[in-house]
Amino acid sequence: MIRRVSTTNARRVLTFLLLILLLPGCKVGPNYRRPGVNAPVAQRGQSGPPERASLADLPWWEVFQDKVLKELVKRALGNNQDLAGAIARVEQARAVAAQARAEYFPAINYLSITSYGHNQFINSPASNSPGAQGFFLGIASVAWEADVWGRIRRTNEGARAQFLATEEARRGVMLTLVSDVSQAYFELLGLRLQLDIAVETTKSYTATLKLFTERLQGGLGNGLQTSRAATELAIASATIPEFERLIALKENQINLLLGRNPGPIETKVDLLKETVPLDVPAGLPSALLERRPDVVSAEQRLRYANARIGVAKSAYFPQIGLTTFFGKLSTPLANLSSGNSNAWSVGTSVAGPIFQGGALKAQTRQAIAFWEEAKALYLQTALNAFRDVSDALISREKNDVIRAEQIRAVQSGEQAVRLSLLRYIEGLSSYNEVLEAQQRLFPTQFALAQTEINRRLVIVQLYRALGGGWNLTDPQWIPK
Repeated sequence: MIRRVSTTNARRVLTFLLLILLLPGCKVGPNYRRPGVNAPVAQRGQSGPPERASLADLPWWEVFQDKVLKELVKRALGNNQDLAGAIARVEQARAVAAQARAEYFPAINYLSITSYGHNQFINSPASNSPGAQGFFLGIASVAWEADVWGRIRRTNEGARAQFLATEEARRGVMLTLVSDVSQAYFELLGLRLQLDIAVETTKSYTATLKLFTERLQGGLGNGLQTSRAATELAIASATIPEFERLIALKENQINLLLGRNPGPIETKVDLLKETVPLDVPAGLPSALLERRPDVVSAEQRLRYANARIGVAKSAYFPQIGLTTFFGKLSTPLANLSSGNSNAWSVGTSVAGPIFQGGALKAQTRQAIAFWEEAKALYLQTALNAFRDVSDALISREKNDVIRAEQIRAVQSGEQAVRLSLLRYIEGLSSYNEVLEAQQRLFPTQFALAQTEINRRLVIVQLYRALGGGWNLTDPQWIPK
């Protein structure tokens, strides 16, 4: 049987609810504060005093103004499956945050039961009367929890932090994708440059073998000379298919990043025509805490862990809520339109723990330990960021010094090969001098080519380490 609440009791309930709504709700648990990070005053390897301007302020397509690279990156941003997965994770986190927000509002449900028969469900004199046939019950119920202790607010704080963490992780995937495509592109150009060197090396050894063979046929040489020249030619020739293999693998890697099946990649310029930015300011080290996606994502995870402490502590306090329903109850069905069939109720509920065997305390300790873990991860991520920038700056500076020395080594080697051939032809030196000069030249050429690759890769690595593109909106990541 459903009892009606008197007007006086209803007023008391409504007054109690208004007091709950008007009371200033408190949030148990600590409010979030960013842990202190020991950021360096200036990055190691940075020339000159620190400045606010940073390479990360540039959009990625202005770092290397290469049309082919720009199109490759645009295609990758549109088709890469890792990025698609990151976007899906963001949508999941967005839905979780929306689900948490729903706890602010009352939950409204309905229930309806209709049947036809005699003496069903309701045991009352009316239901046993001869004309009482049929039963109807229709109720709309409302349940709402007053967030007195801040459990719902802490839950929403944590859900929003998780959403922002996945959003920053998605930005991190985009930055990593841009960097990976750029790095693979320059490595492809470098491999093609090294292939050209291998081809030229083979041609040089072929000419040397021809010279030794002609002198042998003229009675001026011996078989040892031609044999050694043939050996060096074979060794140089073997590097050509190896570089062709590496080029094919690198093309497959680029196609994977672009979301395409394996195939060739066309390039319109060679590596040495790609300009290297002269001015690469690193900016203030503290700016990494705001710009670099993995650091920001780690901080949002720390914020989520902080909110979990509040949720755990709120479990110690009672949950205060409102329950109410309004509907129709009639038997027989003929009385459904009668005013006597109305049913309604308004009430409050208070539920809280009395004895949990230490479970609540353990949950709080677990939340605190989770926060400690998230804090350590955040601080370590910040340290990694400072190191990545410093490594890139130092590598850039040293690569320029290495390149200058290697250029001199290549120039000297080329001159040594020319002079040794002239001396050999004039009979002033042995064949060993020619082969030795060639053997010294070609490794220096390969080393210089690798340094040229590294000079460009380090700019890509620095842009990534600085959190490049931090100021770009999602549409701006893919320029028209």
